[in-house]
Amino acid sequence: MLLTRLKAKSEGKLTKQICKVVLDHFEKQYSKELGDAWSAVRDILTSPSCWQHAVLLNRFSYPFELEKDLQFKGYHTLFQGSLPYYPKSMKCYLSRIPHRMPSERHQIGSLKKYYLLNAASLLPALALELRDGEKVLDLCAAPGGKSIALLQCAYPGYLHCNEYDSLRLRWLRQTLESFIPESLENVIKVSELDGREMGDAQPEKFDKVLVDAPCSNDRSWLFSSDSQKAACRISQRRKLPVLQIELLRSAIKALRPGGLLVYSTCTLSKAENQDVISEILNSCRDIMPVNIEEMARTCSQDFAFAPTGQECGLLVIPEKGKAWGPMYVAKLKKSWTV
Repeated sequence: MLLTRLKAKSEGKLTKQICKVVLDHFEKQYSKELGDAWSAVRDILTSPSCWQHAVLLNRFSYPFELEKDLQFKGYHTLFQGSLPYYPKSMKCYLSRIPHRMPSERHQIGSLKKYYLLNAASLLPALALELRDGEKVLDLCAAPGGKSIALLQCAYPGYLHCNEYDSLRLRWLRQTLESFIPESLENVIKVSELDGREMGDAQPEKFDKVLVDAPCSNDRSWLFSSDSQKAACRISQRRKLPVLQIELLRSAIKALRPGGLLVYSTCTLSKAENQDVISEILNSCRDIMPVNIEEMARTCSQDFAFAPTGQECGLLVIPEKGKAWGPMYVAKLKKSWTV
């Protein structure tokens, strides 16, 4: 029965139509930015049957039997190499072949046992190096996967999950309710503030800040069902870096001196990735880059990376057998003195 459901899900994905408007736009941009690597990346992005899904186990409702079953089926734990920061409390399994488990349904009063995700989306949470007792801000938190990942890493003294979009906010609340026990509710706050205003509202309050910014979501945009809407998205795409920079400036205000900030997107676009970080580093005197090249080296068994030209930034690109990403991650630190 399970295999039947999985097959049905897979076939449903295969019936998705690639949006030619978006593909043509990506072809022009990414063939220049990624060079020869774009051809392999494009093949994965346009072939949902090749996509992989990682299984993040929920430590607040730990599925011991499921873990045994995953191990029996050949799943292995992510990051078998030793990352500089990798808490034992985080357990994520993945298969080397494309395979998707069914999602669990949301049930009021019952915690889910696992969260399905693109494994590369764990990298921003790990780069933040969250410690017990720290105050952390997830500025653009919906749908909630990275907030869940952060809570698998440590017990923060305070976690502020913010989401400006009201529909996505409801999704965020449901995700938190599905994975987090009531005992932690007193340390978690959910808000609906324009992220660009957070810095003024909460100046220098947080030890760690995650900005998983609104971006050109390459995977989903490629399968836009409305070509007119897709064309509109593309025409407005150039405005995204302005928003991303404004969100980062706000996040920097909210970050205490000495604190860490991680910026991430799920796009390959240089304008939304390296160029945004370069603008921040060139214009914010109190912000310093943090070298994360070691993360790329220790993760090379599970991820493929494209060069970014930045020691503080890495870009995960999907390739056959490592169909994770796109995911850009940059790590910054706020200095004590200006």
